[in-house]
Amino acid sequence: MGQVTVSYEEKVALITIDNPPLNALSKDIVEELGKAFDRVVRSDARVVVVTGAGDKAFVAGADISQFPSLSSADGPDFVRHGQRIYRRIAEFDRPVICAVNGYALGGGCELALSCDIRVAAENAKFGLPEVTLGILPGYGGTQRLPRLVGKGMAKKLIFSGDPISAQEAYRIGLVEQLAPAGEALDQALDLARRIARRCAPAAVREAKRVVDVGCAMSLNEGIEMEAQAFGRLCDTQDKNEGVAAFFEKRKAQFQGK
Repeated sequence: MGQVTVSYEEKVALITIDNPPLNALSKDIVEELGKAFDRVVRSDARVVVVTGAGDKAFVAGADISQFPSLSSADGPDFVRHGQRIYRRIAEFDRPVICAVNGYALGGGCELALSCDIRVAAENAKFGLPEVTLGILPGYGGTQRLPRLVGKGMAKKLIFSGDPISAQEAYRIGLVEQLAPAGEALDQALDLARRIARRCAPAAVREAKRVVDVGCAMSLNEGIEMEAQAFGRLCDTQDKNEGVAAFFEKRKAQFQGK
């Protein structure tokens, strides 16, 4: 895993894509990214942070040298490979936070969309420029972006291929937290540590699932799923520990059980 590394600190896993100069995504790097999440799932990490090495780019898009040979016969399988891994990230059983430094374009923007929370440096740029190459976003961008920012805004960004600033991304709801230039990773790690230290892992996992799955249901179906998840958590040791710690005015020691 030479271009995608995993490190651990305080029950937070940090996954870094390191492919200078702009962390472009080749098929092999996308595969490495999937293997990195396979490693994390076997660890005791409670939160994952994804970032790109350096200060120029989070991920500046796919490796375009792969495109000339693509045809209608192999194009679908080409994008399905990335879709599968991005879906793995989106459905990961722990929170995934991305720290966006610099450019997040094409497959990089779609990677950010696959994460639960996006922390962006104020000098970051987001965009889906695929139409300027005669293709369209193929790693879930046409589906995840409208669900996040609305259909009209998603069409504007996808049809034009124009990049937008971090401030505009924050305004439209594509980014949840802005950081000064050079501080996106620090702020993302700080948020990840707070979640890992303060929150019951099973409760966070259930909350993520209920939000993600429930948004595809009717309101009444989602509320019922919420009730069932609440009931399952009532039988956990962490619920008993959290309530006891509240009454005893101490910090809870959650074990993920």
